[in-house]
Order: sequence, then C-alpha cells, then structure tokens
Amino acid sequence: MAFTQAFNRSIKIAPSILSADFANFGAECQAIEAQGCDWVHVDVMDGHFVPNITFGPATCAAIRPHIKGVMDVHLMIAPVDPYIDAFATAGADVITAHLEAGPHIHRTLQAIRGAGAKAGLAINPGTGLDDVKHLLDMVDLVCIMTVNPGFGGQKFIHSQVEKVRDLRAMIGDRPVHIEIDGGVTVETAPLVAAAGADVLVAGSAVFKGGSVSNPAPYGENIRAIRAAAEAACA
Repeated sequence: MAFTQAFNRSIKIAPSILSADFANFGAECQAIEAQGCDWVHVDVMDGHFVPNITFGPATCAAIRPHIKGVMDVHLMIAPVDPYIDAFATAGADVITAHLEAGPHIHRTLQAIRGAGAKAGLAINPGTGLDDVKHLLDMVDLVCIMTVNPGFGGQKFIHSQVEKVRDLRAMIGDRPVHIEIDGGVTVETAPLVAAAGADVLVAGSAVFKGGSVSNPAPYGENIRAIRAAAEAACA
C-alpha cells in the first residue's frame, strides 16, 4: 500500500477519475500523478445508495499498478461491509464509507482498519456532526460531501463550509484528514481550505481542457486549485 507518508495537514489534491477518460484509466492515473496530484480518488457507486453505477473492485485492481501514490476509494454503496475485503485486496489505501449507508458504522470502520486500509467516514450535506464526534478516534479521514452524492459536475453547496469549520474544531489535534468532495474549483477550494480541509477532491475542475495525449492542462488545473487553497491558509 502507498499510504506511508507521515500525517500532515498540507493541501492535497485528489482528482476523481469519474471525470477521466473511461477507456484510458491507467494512462489517466499516470497522467494526473505526473502532473502533480497527491491522491487518486475513485468514486464507487452502486445505483442503490446513490442514483448512478460506476466502478467495482475489479476496476480498482486494474488501475492500482498505474498509481504510485495513494488510491482513495469512496464507497457510495449500501451495504458496505461485504465488499470491504475486496476493495482492500484490490489495493485501496483509504476506504471511505458513508455514515448513512448502514446501522453499524462503527463496525464498518473497524472492518476497514482490520483489512489494512485507512478508514474514512463520509457524510452527506443533510447529515450533521453529532454522530461523527463519537467516531473520531476510529477514523483517519472525514469526507464532507459538498454536493449530493451520485454524479460529477454538480454545484458546490455553500452551507457545508460552516460544517467543515465545526468539524475542524471537533477534531482538535487528532491525526484526521478533512476531505471535501463535490464542486471543488479554484473559487470554492479557498473556502473549505480556510475552514480546515486538507484533501480536495476535484473531478471536472482537474480534467477540463486536457487529455491523455495533452495532459498539461491537468497540471495547470491542479496547480491553480492548490495555489488558491494554500493562499487561503496563509
């Protein structure tokens, strides 16, 4: 597994391959890493928990050899527990499950760590932080959804910025990343970074204007998002 770096709160850009060229996933993963991304984010959707179907463990296993860094797997599926081992075996460094996906999220987080992956907890825009505070010692990452999960390219929900700020205060000095997923752009990245987020998932905002044959725009987009976020933290 690639998740070996020491914990830090520096800004990390995690392009979502939901916006990549599906016919060239391996090359796309190599391209975004070569252009400076920190993590590769894989959005797994089941058509049940969210209204879309995307990838499974086989896709993760296929792209894993093409990823040198962290493969960040976001499970927008229900149930979660029967599939944890398969995604861990496929090479996921981080496995994130939704608080809303089942009645026993504590058990799910235990199972993720037990499978050898870092444990992430995701919450939808309509979910508060009351239940999260009891789980903070079980997680390595909390993902705040800033769109309703299911599709890429949605508009950022600004009410979530205050939730990020509250979560950062709740985490305190725990080594827990705050990830933002949904509508991250040069304009919105500074808002969540200033509130305390350090992992920014961006799909269309990274992949726009580029391709496997012309990946330079990927790098330009990654650098622009990172610079905007870092400036807000200065």
